[in-house]
Amino acid sequence: MARSATALGRWPAGDTAVRSTRWRGLLRNWSVSVGGGLVVVLAVVGLLTPVLTVRSPTALHPGEELRPPTVDFPFGTDELGRDVASRVLNGARTSLFAAVSSVSLAAATGVPLGVAIGLAGGLVDLLAMRAFDILFAFPAILLAIAIVAALGPSLRNLVLTITLLTMPQFAVMARGVTLAARPMDYVQAAVALGASMRRIAFTHVLPNVVPPLIVTATLNLSIVILVEAGLSFLGLGTQPPAPTLGGMISRGRQYMTIAPWLVVFPGLAIMVAVLGFNLLGDGLREVLDPKLRQGGGR
Repeated sequence: MARSATALGRWPAGDTAVRSTRWRGLLRNWSVSVGGGLVVVLAVVGLLTPVLTVRSPTALHPGEELRPPTVDFPFGTDELGRDVASRVLNGARTSLFAAVSSVSLAAATGVPLGVAIGLAGGLVDLLAMRAFDILFAFPAILLAIAIVAALGPSLRNLVLTITLLTMPQFAVMARGVTLAARPMDYVQAAVALGASMRRIAFTHVLPNVVPPLIVTATLNLSIVILVEAGLSFLGLGTQPPAPTLGGMISRGRQYMTIAPWLVVFPGLAIMVAVLGFNLLGDGLREVLDPKLRQGGGR
């Protein structure tokens, strides 16, 4: 978010019009509308899962094993007679919780770290970026498997692992914004007036981080959902009998030829969640990034 230079770093009058234009752009962007609608539906379903599920996701129904979708069981039942619809809803809720928790923690730690690195510069910046380069060199999914396997499979360890792997992206993003803001006149004026680094960070730098932070967080949510599903598929996420989308697909693949609904419905839930966050993030990036708008984005 570009800000013109003022000695006190206040928003100039023209920025009100810029913000108004961006809000109109958000409302007109089809990616934001469709993706945002899907995300809202997912959020509502996640919050209302205890109300929407008429059966416990772990309850067994003898004699109802591998039953195809019916009125009583809209998504069918699994090999143990458990309601697939209830398990999909609860599994989606777990995925959303893991994704939102890990991305929020990664942003809360990565953004201040990136701003501090950008303001410090010099050797601190050099060492930090080389450490991030080393971390980025490892395949994320393999590193996640190694960390979760070492800590032990659980939802808490899964969230901590994804936070650790996602945090450097927010730090690098915040560092880039900080380096771009440092030569600006309003930052140089604040330095000349004797403002502390803390005041410069909170007053002049962090407001510029907000737009790319929103885009980065939204796009990372889709990636994290896939990572959580992949780790749960391998048995490294939330442990049975609690349902997870990846775990349901892992167990259901044994019955794909006779009970395809065991993998179809969890797979559709993952697809809708990833599609929603991807569309929303893509649309936000087009609206909030002036370079894309000048280049003729969708």
